[in-house]
Amino acid sequence: MSDFPNYSDRMKEDLEKIKQQELQKKSKQQQEMERDRRLVQQEEDYKLLLKQQRELEREKAKLRAEIRRRKALKEEQERVKQDELNREEKRRQQLEYDRQKIRQQESSKKSPTPHYQPSYSPPPKSSLEEQLKELDKLIGLNHLKDEVRQYINFIKIQQLREKQGLKPIPITLHSVFCGSPGTGKTTVARLMGQIYQHLGILKKGHLIETDRSGMVAGYVGQTAQRVDDLVNSALDGVLFIDEAYALKPADPGNDFGQEAIDMLLKRMEDYRDRLVVIVAGYGDEMTRFINSNPGLKSRFSRYFYFEDYTPQELVEIFYIFCERHNYTLTEAAKEVLLTRFKELYDYRDKSFGNGRLVRNMFEKAIEKQANRLVNIPDVNPYVMQQILPEDVEQLIINN
Repeated sequence: MSDFPNYSDRMKEDLEKIKQQELQKKSKQQQEMERDRRLVQQEEDYKLLLKQQRELEREKAKLRAEIRRRKALKEEQERVKQDELNREEKRRQQLEYDRQKIRQQESSKKSPTPHYQPSYSPPPKSSLEEQLKELDKLIGLNHLKDEVRQYINFIKIQQLREKQGLKPIPITLHSVFCGSPGTGKTTVARLMGQIYQHLGILKKGHLIETDRSGMVAGYVGQTAQRVDDLVNSALDGVLFIDEAYALKPADPGNDFGQEAIDMLLKRMEDYRDRLVVIVAGYGDEMTRFINSNPGLKSRFSRYFYFEDYTPQELVEIFYIFCERHNYTLTEAAKEVLLTRFKELYDYRDKSFGNGRLVRNMFEKAIEKQANRLVNIPDVNPYVMQQILPEDVEQLIINN
């Protein structure tokens, strides 16, 4: 009889264990259900966040597009306003020109041989100040800009002296541009031609570019004809000869470069009032070239020096390429790019490309960006505009 109570206790214990196990199993199931519910909620929250982010990016893209539209509208309004001011200025200048012409005609009737008769030309298509503003927009070159303005002021005063019957100092228009490739020599030469036109020195002010290959031929007589054709096309404008020192190599031998120089000097003398010649190249090479010939030395006495762009200026030029082609350089990418330019600048040599280097780096960067984006589905305009650090890192560039 004593075994029955023990058996009853064991049954109670077993039932209690089963009950505890059931409670634990139920608690575990509830925990798993709660975990699954949280996972589902997190997934829904993540999807909602992605949706909100896409909507935000679309709104940002719309906002940027609206800003660009308003900016373009404002620029167009300013351009229209400026055009109207320019037309008004042209009308005023034309009226003054007509009045002066009438006064000249009346004066010539009264006195067939006046002591001084100034010459006048019709007003140019745009103002001198506009050309100087274009010069000021160029990145860097601050010393050069000051030299150009000082030179223009000198020309203005000499013209004013002549108009008032005073003897002017002869003006040397032919120039030597000294500097590395990509420092803006051709751009400044083009502006100088337009400035000379606005000053009444040249009728057209256009620019004809050439180098040794465009001037020197391989047979006797052909070189002179080439130079003659170039000069004729540049009359009333500027003839720009890049790397002009190549016309006078250190070891000329039977080279026809001297024939090109001789013909050029002759035509410069023949058309001294209708032709401006600008020769350009590395500073030391240009000094050797000019000093190699007394005729060159006597005609080219004005030098303009183009310094290499600093790393910060190279970044500014990169920004210009981005704006021109509708790209945006992020701040992080800017820092990477500045570091890269500092490295290239510190170890630069004679072949340092300056502006050309920046153009090549921009082209390589957008190629890397395109390679990064091509496998991303549904790329929005905002993403396609951004240049990131990985797009400008480790760029291998040929100057």
